[in-house]
Amino acid sequence: MINLSHKTTLKKLQKMKGHEKIVMITAYDALFASIFDPYVDMILVGDSLNMSFSGKRDTLSATIDQMIYHTQAVCSKTEKSFVLFDMPFGTYSDKASALKNAVRVYQETGADAIKLEGGKEKAEVIRHLSDNAIAVFGHIGLKPQSVRSEGGYSIKGKSEQEKQEIIENALALEKAGAAALIIEGVKPDVAEAVTERVSIPTIGIGAGVECDGQVLVWSDMLGFFEEFMPKFVKQYLDGGKLVQEAVKQYAAEVKSGTFPDPSHTY
Repeated sequence: MINLSHKTTLKKLQKMKGHEKIVMITAYDALFASIFDPYVDMILVGDSLNMSFSGKRDTLSATIDQMIYHTQAVCSKTEKSFVLFDMPFGTYSDKASALKNAVRVYQETGADAIKLEGGKEKAEVIRHLSDNAIAVFGHIGLKPQSVRSEGGYSIKGKSEQEKQEIIENALALEKAGAAALIIEGVKPDVAEAVTERVSIPTIGIGAGVECDGQVLVWSDMLGFFEEFMPKFVKQYLDGGKLVQEAVKQYAAEVKSGTFPDPSHTY
């Protein structure tokens, strides 16, 4: 039974703005959710799992069924953290499909809110969801689901025009009813300007320290995803190497017959 007095709610997150930094991390299963839960405010079940968990080259082929499955697992072992569901590509193209898929997420998982990518062009979708009791987080700046249409990943907010567009997008999403914003891959002065202009929390990833909180993909920050490491990622553990050494030792002991020894035998 979840102790609701300890549960991080949307109201609690919004009260943290300007007073206490918000900590978010991704998780895709019950095991890691239970490990992270005591120490973070939010867990994002991100479509990044399509790359770090499923080995795909981008996030675009993640499905709603896949995301619901992983969110169910995360929610099963999350007691304190606010759980955010990342709406996959193609599931919120218009108001009707967005509401249909978001309602399914709410009914089939314990997610506290959904997240979708886009600027002011998604304002009407966010307003429609908000009007139907769905809590929505916006995602502006670098949008991974736009990687093919934009021809790759690029830092946003380098020009004054881009800066103003990002600020306008943030204000439009807040006005539409967004509960918070993810700001990804933008120059820090832009993220700072957005954070100052909006009354809702901002969570940064590769957007500098002035956001109201930070999010990292767990396999990046724990050193398990080794194909590439973005500049904004800090590795807090060399997880890949530690696991490799442990498995190497296990394999050697099995081969030599030293495992299991009497202490590990009934």
